Amino acid sequence: MELKSTQIGQRLAQHPYNRVRLLNAGIEVSGEKHQYLIPFNQLIDIRCKRGIVWGELEFELADEQVVRLHGTEWKQTQRFYHYLNDKWQIWSHEMSEISAQVLATLANSIQQQIQQDKWFSLRELASFRHNITQQFSSLPLPLARVSQFENCSAAYQYCLQWLNNGESCRQRTNEQWCDSILSRYSEFFEHVETSPLNASQALSVINGEDNVLVLAGAGSGKTSVLVARAGWLLLRGLAKADQILLLAFGRKAAQEMNERIQQRLHQDDIEAKTFHALALHIIREGSNKSPVISELETDTQKRGELLLNEWREQCASKKAQAKGWREWLTEELQWDVPEGEFWHDEKISKKVVSRLERWLGLMRMHGGSQKEMIESADEQYKDHFQKRIRLMSPLLKAWKNALKIEGAIDFSGLIHQAVNLLEKGRFISPWKHILVDEFQDISPLRAKLLQALRQQNKQTALFAVGDDWQAIYRFSGAELDLTTSFEHNFGEGAQCALDTTYRFNERIGEIANSFILQNPTQLDKPLNSLVKGNKKSVILLYENALERLLDKMSGYVTDDETILCLARYHYLRPDILNKAKTRWPKLNIEFMTIHASKGKQADHVIICGLNQGKDGFPAAPRESVMEQVLLPKHEEFEHAEERRLLYVAMTRAKQQVWLLYNPDEPSDFVEILRQLGVPRQKKP
Repeated sequence: MELKSTQIGQRLAQHPYNRVRLLNAGIEVSGEKHQYLIPFNQLIDIRCKRGIVWGELEFELADEQVVRLHGTEWKQTQRFYHYLNDKWQIWSHEMSEISAQVLATLANSIQQQIQQDKWFSLRELASFRHNITQQFSSLPLPLARVSQFENCSAAYQYCLQWLNNGESCRQRTNEQWCDSILSRYSEFFEHVETSPLNASQALSVINGEDNVLVLAGAGSGKTSVLVARAGWLLLRGLAKADQILLLAFGRKAAQEMNERIQQRLHQDDIEAKTFHALALHIIREGSNKSPVISELETDTQKRGELLLNEWREQCASKKAQAKGWREWLTEELQWDVPEGEFWHDEKISKKVVSRLERWLGLMRMHGGSQKEMIESADEQYKDHFQKRIRLMSPLLKAWKNALKIEGAIDFSGLIHQAVNLLEKGRFISPWKHILVDEFQDISPLRAKLLQALRQQNKQTALFAVGDDWQAIYRFSGAELDLTTSFEHNFGEGAQCALDTTYRFNERIGEIANSFILQNPTQLDKPLNSLVKGNKKSVILLYENALERLLDKMSGYVTDDETILCLARYHYLRPDILNKAKTRWPKLNIEFMTIHASKGKQADHVIICGLNQGKDGFPAAPRESVMEQVLLPKHEEFEHAEERRLLYVAMTRAKQQVWLLYNPDEPSDFVEILRQLGVPRQKKP
C-alpha cells in the first residue's frame, strides 16, 4: 500500500518527498532524488494533519527528527494513516511483550545484586550501567516509547533510575547496608581495638571500594582503623591472613603495627612490612637472589665518612672541582666559605655531609641516567643542574663502587629492582588487599612500587590512611600530590574522614585547624574533640620567660604528665634544659625536633623559636638546584610545608601549647596566630 502527493500538491509543496510506501515492518518515504527508509523500531510517532486543501503525514524519529510528506489528497491520506497506524500498533504490542521480558529480567538481576550482603562499589555500578545500556540497546522498541506500554513501564523506569541516577541509588543502598552492618557486628567494632570504634572509624573500615583513602587528623586513630580493617577482612572472609599486606614507612612503625595485630587480632600470618622489606621479599621470590642491604644505609657515620672523604679528595685533586664546589656553596646556598682549602674546614664539613647525603639520595631515587636527569629539568635550571650533576658524579660513582665491593644494594636500588621484576611478570602477587599507614609520606618511587604491584594483580584493593595536614617530609622525596590527587594516581575510589580526635582539646583543635586551612589546597575535613579546653590552651609567650614557665609548671604538672619541648632544628635546644633534671626533677621533660616528634604526644607542649632570621620558623628556603629539579615542586601557597610543621607541633599536645617567640623579631606565624585569637603574654 502506498500514498502519493497530487501533481499540483507536489508542485506547490516543493518538498523532496512525494510518496510513502508501507513495508513489512516499516515505511519508505521517497521522491525523485531522495529515499528514506524508516523501520518501525525507529519510529516514535505518526501524525496526520489537514491543510487548506491537501493532507500531510508527519513521521517522528529519535532525537526529534521529523520526516514529512505534503500535498496528498486528504481522504486518501486519512485511509493510509489509519491502516498504517493499526499495523504499527499491532507490531508495537508484539514487541512490547518481548521488551517486558527483557526489562523484567534486568530489573530482577539488579534487585538480586543490591540485596547481596556486601558493599556496592563504583566498579559494580559501572558494570550495572554498562549492562543496562546493553540490554536497552537490545530492545525491539525505541526507548522513547517503552514507558508508553503498561507491561514495560515499571521495570523500565526502575532500570532507567539506576542508569541516570545510579550514584544516588548506590549511596542509598550502601547507607542501608552500613546501618545493618553496624548493628549486626556491633560487638566487633566495640572490641576490635582497646576503645570502641566511633561511627566514622567503623564506616571507613567497612568501605568496600577498590581504592579507599582515609583522611585522619592528628590523634584520630589511624592505626586503629588499619588494624580493624585487617580484622574486618578476616571476619567477613574477604581475604585470608596471607592475602593482606600492611605497609609502614619505618621499621619501628612496622614493629608497632605488628604488635597491635598480635594483641588485637591474634594473627601470626599478617605481618606489617616497610616498603624496603617488601621490595626485598619481591626480589627474593622473583629472582631467587637474596640481596644484602648495604651498611652504608644503616650506618650514618660510615656513610658520612665515605661521602666526605670522596668530596675532599675531589676538591683537593681537581681545581675545577674545588672551584665548582666553592661556587655551589657560596652562590646557591649562600654559605660563608673560607679562603684556601675550605674542604678541610670542620664547620663546612659538618654542614656539607648532610647535603651530600640528600643530593645522592635524590639521584638514586630518580634511578635514571645522568642524561635522563638533565633532560627532566626545566629549561631555566638545565645549565646549572648539569654543572651540579657533574660535581656529584664522582660521589655517585664512589657510592656504587662501595656497594659493589660490599656486594650489597642500597634502598633505592632495592625498590627499582623490585619494580623491574614486577613489570617483567617475575613475581606473582599473593595479596588481595594492601593497607598503607601514613600515606601522606609516600614518594614517587614507593608509589611506583605500589602501582606495579596492583598492575600485576588488578584485583588488589588499596586501603590507605594519612593526613595531608601532616605532610612534612618533602625534603626526603615525599610528594603531597599523591595524596591530594589520590584517585588520579591510584584509580577511582572513596575518600573517608575520621572526624574525632582523642588527643587534644577543642581549643587546640580550633586554632590548629584554622591555621592549616588558610592554605586553600589542604583538604578540608572535620576534626572534633571530646574535651572542651579554654582560651588559654594555646598561648604565645616571650621566649625569655621559659625559665619562669617551667618554674610555674613544676607547681601544677603531675608526676604522670609529660612535657615535650620542640624546635625547628636540634641545635636550637634551649640551654636552660641542661639544668632541668636538678632544677625541676619532678618534671618529665623531653626535647626533640618537630620532625622527630611526628607520632608522639604529651600533656604539655612548648614550641621554641617562632622568630624571623637565619634559623627562624618558618625557615627560609635554602634549596639548591638539585632539590628544585629532583624534589616535588614547591607549593604556591607561601610556607605551606612550614605551616604543616607547626600544625604537627601544636597537635602533639593533649592539654596545653606554649608558643615561644622573640618580640623584637617575631615569626610571621605569630601575627597569624594572634589574628586567630591566640593570646600573647610576657609572663606565664
